[in-house]
Amino acid sequence: MANLVAPAVRKQGVSVTRKMAASLPGLRAIAQSKGLKVHHLGAGYPHPEVTDPRGFLKHQEGYFTFLREREGLNDPETLPEFLRESYSYTDTLGPLSSRQTFAEVYGRDWGIKIDPDKLIPTVGASGGISLACSLFERSGESIAYITDAPTYAGFTARASLCQHATIYSVEMDSEGAIPDLMRSQIRKARSDGHFVPFYYTVPDGHNPAGFSFSQRRREEIIEVLRDEQVLVLEDAPYLYINYAEPENRAVTFLGIAPEQTIHLFTGSKIGFPGPRVGYLYSEAVLEIEAGETVDLSTLALTESSSDLLFQNPAALRGFEALLHEESEGGGYSVRESMWELAEAKLTVYRDNRSILLQTLEARLGSYKKYFDWTTPDGGFFSVFTFLRSNLAAPVVTDDRLIEQLVSEHGIVVIPMYDFYPEDARSRNPGAGMNQLRLSFCFSESSGEVRRRDMKEAVEAFCDAAIRLAVPESERS
Repeated sequence: MANLVAPAVRKQGVSVTRKMAASLPGLRAIAQSKGLKVHHLGAGYPHPEVTDPRGFLKHQEGYFTFLREREGLNDPETLPEFLRESYSYTDTLGPLSSRQTFAEVYGRDWGIKIDPDKLIPTVGASGGISLACSLFERSGESIAYITDAPTYAGFTARASLCQHATIYSVEMDSEGAIPDLMRSQIRKARSDGHFVPFYYTVPDGHNPAGFSFSQRRREEIIEVLRDEQVLVLEDAPYLYINYAEPENRAVTFLGIAPEQTIHLFTGSKIGFPGPRVGYLYSEAVLEIEAGETVDLSTLALTESSSDLLFQNPAALRGFEALLHEESEGGGYSVRESMWELAEAKLTVYRDNRSILLQTLEARLGSYKKYFDWTTPDGGFFSVFTFLRSNLAAPVVTDDRLIEQLVSEHGIVVIPMYDFYPEDARSRNPGAGMNQLRLSFCFSESSGEVRRRDMKEAVEAFCDAAIRLAVPESERS
């Protein structure tokens, strides 16, 4: 018998990646019992090769020594300001210098003027998602969130916690979410009696769709959102994991329409993932009652300080250290760009991406009537499709197939169907059921061994795909 009847408590949906992580140990044991090597093409984690903390710790210590000497005026009895801000009870927004440094470097990278006083520290981008949802859910009004089909599973898991929230999804083409469908879904949600606060998306290196929105499509989406008075919640974890030439990189939603955007940054992909440093930023102004307006950042600050554990001053100071570089004179100065940090990470991810795409082409290029895959210009993922119309027998990418790939081939991949919100699956029950998300970011090895393991993983996947889809008479 339950100790408490709690109908107001809602069980959170388990995201597809968590579900896979939970089942993996058992499947791994089966694969290993058959003498199979387990290959990771599923996890979306930063690669250990780019998150080794030793270089960062040395850099941080140098920066902190510099601050200690400067702020303590070389007096050992004086408590430097950075130590007081890092370990004492601090300002709600965290250390001002951390926000100022981030605003300067990030703003310069993306051609945006950022007000440090509107930067809300969060526990990674996930903390920003939770904060944005909480801000609009607290009223108890029936809410509809607009998002992509497919979309990031962490967002749908968070949205499912709210009893009075519903997701209305929008299908995508090769350029991004389709504007006419977005307008239609917003209006349908309103006609169903819901308040629509924002459209959530990952426009750069989309997780899980494996592409980035075109510049034209971003501008078309903003036009729809302006007309409909809906914000965009722009999740930007892969903004610096970008494989396009600088001149071909699209302008962010924040850069196009700062007044229409809630922008989420996380340092987890280019800095140090453990501390989960993130920021929420918006210049939006909301009308909360007849004629009364308020900055969204003001509401978010109140929401975060009353509801969420949303910042760690020591972690923010650590990220501040990353945004400084050692000067020739022995001091430290603010970096010109965060791309200096990103390039070291991109070396690994570009390499892995090339191995994935080249191996797919080499092994499956002659079977393109059966397969297709995306060429990502950002992020960690490519979407692999079994072309149903050309298959003698359908390949269904359900849980059973995922388990089969691990236990019989040693291949860990993620099914796409779990990334589609319920309404998308109701419109198309087969959504994602012929697709897999291939991740090229993570392996358990480094250097040349990493390259060899990545190639072996993709080759093993290709062999499995051929067995599943290509008639034996056509196999070479």
